[in-house]
Amino acid sequence: MSHPLVWPGKYFFYAIGNTSAVCLSRDLPPDEPGNLLLLGCGDPRNVLFTIFCEPPSFGRKLDFTCCDIDPAILARNVLLFTMIADKHSNSTIWNIFFHFYVDKDTHSTLIEHCKKLIGLSDTLKNWNSSIYGPHIKMCTEYTLAEIRRHWSLYVELENLPSTRIKAIRNAFTNQYKATMFGSALSTARSSGPLLIKAAHVMSDQIKNYWKTGTTFTNSKELAAATLLNPTFVYSLAGERFSVHYGTDPMTPFHLAALFGNTRGPVSMVDVVKAAKAEFNDWCSAYSVSLSSSSRPTIRFIVGDVTRVCRALQGFALTGTLKMGLPVAQWKTQLINLNGDEYLSGGAPTSFNVIDTSNLDDHVGLLNVLVASIPLLSPSSSSVLYAESLLFHGLDGTKEFAEHLYADLTAVGLLLGLCPVDYLSGFTTRSNTHEVTLYRQLTKEKRDVPQYHQVTTWKAPASGDTIAAPHIANIQPPVFDPRQLGTLLYDIYHELFEQEDAMHFWRLNQGNLAKAVGSSNLVHYIRESFVLLLRLVRDRLSVSEETWLEIMDRFFDLEHADQTLPMDTLNYQDLCGLLYRHGVFTMPIYHMKASKLGRVSHWDTVTPIVRIVLVIPREKLAVLEHSTDEIGTPPLQADVIGNWCQNTFTAIHVAFGRAISMGTKANPRVVFEEDTKGWSGTSSLVVSFTMPTMLLTDKEPPENLNVDLTVRSTPATLTLINKLGIRLTVFSAKLMDESLVHVLPEYPLPSKKPQASPSPPAPAIKGLLSQIGELSAAVVELDEQCELVASLTCRVSVSDIESKRLFQSGAAPQVAQVSPCVMRITLGSREQDVIFPFPVSGSANKLRLARKSLYIEVVVPASRTLKPDGMKINPFPVIDAGGIFNSWSIHRINLPRLPVLDIKGPKIGQWLNPHVGSMLSSRERSNRKKHRSDALMFVKDTLHAIFVGYAGIQSEPPRRLFALQDEATNNCDTIFFISELRYDLASHTVICDGYVLPLTRALLIKIEKPFAKLVFEGNMGNVPVFEGEMQTWKQLIPAFVERCRSWSHGENCEYKAQGKIPLTEDMEKNPLCSCGRGKDVEGMNKVNMWKPLAPYVTRIALSPLFAVSYLETVGRDPEAYRCFVCRGKGKPKLKMCTVCKKVRYCSSECQKKDWKVHKLRCKA
Repeated sequence: MSHPLVWPGKYFFYAIGNTSAVCLSRDLPPDEPGNLLLLGCGDPRNVLFTIFCEPPSFGRKLDFTCCDIDPAILARNVLLFTMIADKHSNSTIWNIFFHFYVDKDTHSTLIEHCKKLIGLSDTLKNWNSSIYGPHIKMCTEYTLAEIRRHWSLYVELENLPSTRIKAIRNAFTNQYKATMFGSALSTARSSGPLLIKAAHVMSDQIKNYWKTGTTFTNSKELAAATLLNPTFVYSLAGERFSVHYGTDPMTPFHLAALFGNTRGPVSMVDVVKAAKAEFNDWCSAYSVSLSSSSRPTIRFIVGDVTRVCRALQGFALTGTLKMGLPVAQWKTQLINLNGDEYLSGGAPTSFNVIDTSNLDDHVGLLNVLVASIPLLSPSSSSVLYAESLLFHGLDGTKEFAEHLYADLTAVGLLLGLCPVDYLSGFTTRSNTHEVTLYRQLTKEKRDVPQYHQVTTWKAPASGDTIAAPHIANIQPPVFDPRQLGTLLYDIYHELFEQEDAMHFWRLNQGNLAKAVGSSNLVHYIRESFVLLLRLVRDRLSVSEETWLEIMDRFFDLEHADQTLPMDTLNYQDLCGLLYRHGVFTMPIYHMKASKLGRVSHWDTVTPIVRIVLVIPREKLAVLEHSTDEIGTPPLQADVIGNWCQNTFTAIHVAFGRAISMGTKANPRVVFEEDTKGWSGTSSLVVSFTMPTMLLTDKEPPENLNVDLTVRSTPATLTLINKLGIRLTVFSAKLMDESLVHVLPEYPLPSKKPQASPSPPAPAIKGLLSQIGELSAAVVELDEQCELVASLTCRVSVSDIESKRLFQSGAAPQVAQVSPCVMRITLGSREQDVIFPFPVSGSANKLRLARKSLYIEVVVPASRTLKPDGMKINPFPVIDAGGIFNSWSIHRINLPRLPVLDIKGPKIGQWLNPHVGSMLSSRERSNRKKHRSDALMFVKDTLHAIFVGYAGIQSEPPRRLFALQDEATNNCDTIFFISELRYDLASHTVICDGYVLPLTRALLIKIEKPFAKLVFEGNMGNVPVFEGEMQTWKQLIPAFVERCRSWSHGENCEYKAQGKIPLTEDMEKNPLCSCGRGKDVEGMNKVNMWKPLAPYVTRIALSPLFAVSYLETVGRDPEAYRCFVCRGKGKPKLKMCTVCKKVRYCSSECQKKDWKVHKLRCKA
């Protein structure tokens, strides 16, 4: 329950995905099996597309776990997979999955198939032994029961009374009439750089779809499609048509090739035909995979994603199948994992791919990360995807960085994950069409409905070729307790400051109308923060003693901060949840609560209790009858007396009866759920935990009321007339035993902090460790405890020869050898110092303690667009035990990408701006000022190759390009471009070609055919500038690795030499020989190229785009805060005159901190 409970309002059924399909294995090496977790999975487009994109030469095993809160989504998905398995015609499957109305034959096929599935699914055992059981699996019995219930509803729809069927039809018609279909930008998004060209026809298509309920344009087919498709009728909303008004069957499909290659105008018929063709390809690929030796497994689980994640994590830690977690709000069924799958069936609980869809929009990015990170496997190739479509501030292109409420580097060190593009400074996935559209609409002062932001998260050290193979053994960083306590408090402050009206109006002055309208979209409650704390503690392996220091600092600031007046209402909620989750115990919880009121007869009075409030159904009428007016306001519980009020937000609700059991000394409640839910008449039962002492020691229990209230936000002020000033939905006396139950509650099982700091890790095999023992990196934050100022690693000198040299005054040398590794040299001894985050090694400092025998390396954390860090090699190819993977450049299966027709209509109008959009404003400015920037130079070279091949800048097309070093006129790299292709899922284009790295020995061998190529091959020389050739030597192996269809052999030079690239020197080959001469059909088609085919390696060049949310921003002077109370000054802050690092708002705060600060203060 890390997300607020909201009044459900109108529910939208997302039966069809609202973004185009992506390949979920795009960041995995092709020879590594995939365990993939899809949270908020939606329709099966990503599963089908991932299977379609799999290169057949590897035959790896893929295991998908698909989680969604709506069982109707999963019922439709299983229906589709099983119909493909049964080899039903793709056109019939299309009609069933995408059409609101179907003809009689299609309807009959659907019903017969549902009956077949119903007959096989009465028990888990029967399902597992069915023809589908081996490859379609159910994670819980409840999942199967809910999916089966929906199949039964589909069968029974035709037997409903005509009045009910008419009401459903009318709802569809009314939705169509109520929707204003403007330009269909969301659907056109799947066309990527051709979005503008696609917008008009896509608008016509969605209008037709909603007008007819089908994708048909043929009058005969339209006339036959008269029967309601029951798969669109049932969802969490019950029996009604609740499909989201933006639903369009075209959205999951990729349409760039259609709009880029078609010579004439594109019609609706063309669009549907192209989408159906892609759907057919997906279905065929899945059908073929079912008969392969590496058949994919697809698992399904119904539930709220945060609870499902906690259930999987709980099983992984304890082996417990039943963690006592309800599947979702408004339900009491528990998540009980299927023992046949999880105890003995090999169902994964650790995943190397986690996709979180656009849950950022629905539950908040921090909640998504906190829930999912514990399930990510420690492999160097493990990846987590997050995305969002909505934004609420003034600039959607920059809002992503604000979703974390802290600096991204600090978050990366706390959570152990960071966005890849933040570290590397570029992305191979284009969203420049999003940026362009956003800026154009903003300029025209038009409403900007969405901004699609996708981020790829990996462990920060996993992109370091030296550190990555040892990533599971890297010690977590160590923070100063006071600094970490301050950082955590500042995150807390950022999360909840808008609860206070004054802060809300101040922070949203420039965007007030939108802010008020979205003020009900609250994602975080105190339990969200408590679970974040637990994750931070566990990830950092903090000792118990240190954790107490951190929490003491946190609460010192919480007590001193006077800027969050509303926080006092939530303080007890925070303290109770810290205790319940085993994160921190307030001293008062060690005291015994008084045996008064509702706990007077208890044998043992627990520090926290569970309150169960029963609300008669009629008391909800005021909200039920105002759904359209009130939207989806957050709900909370309040316990109110004559002089105290406390709010509790981690509440759970369901319809039914709470039946009192047990005795007065040991009370229990059994809940009997009303399966009719909203359609029934049962009471609403509300449950939450709270500190016991509030019921016994603050004021007489007889004074206390337990209330369900609407949270006060600017958007809920309109409810005051209906609910009163406190927005009370229902109130009951605490002592009313018919409406309020009080039960003992115990802390949840949790991973306890270590009693003492963990011992230093042993030397990591494979790293140089000749001098001594290496400690964990110590993080130093800046004076505001916001930014990471430095990282420090200590080497305790223990080697005998190293001791002798060090004590005799020998000076250690240190140099950065990779993004995260500094190498110390002492005489003939060398030691690799590995940091958990890329660092700026050129700004290093050494601290030498010759008596205490240690060497400390102090370095700043690398910042994006600054020297060192990932700039040392932004394109690493990682070797994890002989399995190689391109880290910052996604994989593609070239034969699956459609060819771009360079003779297509007006290709230059979109292709040139698209590849030109690689450069950021900063890079364009640097180019004008003739500043040196290797990545900028590479982008210019890539642009020259793309436009040169397409022939869209004055010169005729050419297919052969040589990289010519401007300083020496030497040329040692030749690209043979076979085709341009659409990288559909990444909304960009690819040069499908071959690379010939020239060495002197090779030139002698190929002298004749190469000479002919030079003189007759229409080769274009592309100048490369200062530092650029070295960058190309790093980039080429990554561009090769991303598209390989071959495996690295035992004699691979990468394995033998232990480095990639093999060299960065001119006239030397950076590539291994494993791919040389393989997959070269494109070379053999050209007579002049054919003799050189044995010496080339296939490569896929792509644009390298700037990252839209990255900008270097100095700190606003107004953002500084007092180190003691986090205030802004009285009226100004004063800096410590000695160290000039810490600021105070007053002499009182300075004196209060001096006892501790004087120990750290440095002149």
